Amino acid sequence: MKKLIIVIFFLLISILNVQATTLPDIQLDIRDYAGVQVPAGTFIPVMNIQEISTQYCPEGYKVKFISTNDLFLHETNIIPRGTEFYGYIEKINAPVVGTNAAMKIKITKMIYQDGYEVPMRGYLYTSNNNIFGGGMSEPVKYIKMAQRQVSVKKTTLQLRPGKERKMGTHTVIPSGSNEIIMLTDPVEITHTLIN
Repeated sequence: MKKLIIVIFFLLISILNVQATTLPDIQLDIRDYAGVQVPAGTFIPVMNIQEISTQYCPEGYKVKFISTNDLFLHETNIIPRGTEFYGYIEKINAPVVGTNAAMKIKITKMIYQDGYEVPMRGYLYTSNNNIFGGGMSEPVKYIKMAQRQVSVKKTTLQLRPGKERKMGTHTVIPSGSNEIIMLTDPVEITHTLIN
């Protein structure tokens, strides 16, 4: 019994000694790098990985793109070729009579090849307010119309579209197509790859 009490006593003393020792104050050197801010409105060329269609992709459907070129800013490669961009279909308009289907794709993050993730805000760019599709559908019929040409003094028949339109078609972004991401907010990049 005495031996057990002595062993417990020495264990308590050794535990108290370990807790009493303090570690030296070590200051780590931080690299001198403040990061880079990529401004809003920057275009990033990317390639579509999978086919995206309004026919079978619902709103919220996850999409993935890969950058096709290196993006440099102040002689620093801030977005290397092969960086992955992720997002989702934000809005889908189904096809109706007279109008084709439309969709809007939002980009939310990019992931470097080493796995580092950067949140971002952007859209897949189109000149139609970032909306893919949404154009007028084909006319049901064309109307023949006489057109008098003054310079050659002849009358020719021309076809003009009628008022009625066909049912719209679904919009598809094919796999492997080259697209552009446009940033809507500035992105702070504090991580760059060194090859």
